[in-house]
Amino acid sequence: QVQLVESGGGLVQPGGSLRLSCAASRSISTSNAMAWYRQAPGKQRGLVAIITRAGSTNYEDSVKGRFTISRDNAKNTVYLQMNSLKPEDTAVYYCYLRTPAYTYWGQGTQVTVSS
Repeated sequence: QVQLVESGGGLVQPGGSLRLSCAASRSISTSNAMAWYRQAPGKQRGLVAIITRAGSTNYEDSVKGRFTISRDNAKNTVYLQMNSLKPEDTAVYYCYLRTPAYTYWGQGTQVTVSS
């Protein structure tokens, strides 16, 4: 059993930056993948960024060049650095952990990009 706790969300102006953190209650070093998803009002939850055990990353097209996913295994934490934020990035952001047997989700953190 793994608990995921997101933090770092909030209100930011367009063009601003925000860093989300996802702290896991146990080691993430053996996870198959960790990811960030987001869900905007009236839309389905979709993948934003993913990082595999080997460290490879993939991003949704709309965030490429602006967002960076990274992890710190020693801290059992995954990060999402978000730069050049746009109003369209407004959503609840969810941390995701995939193991060979289980999938875990955080409770989400609200990101609002507005002037």
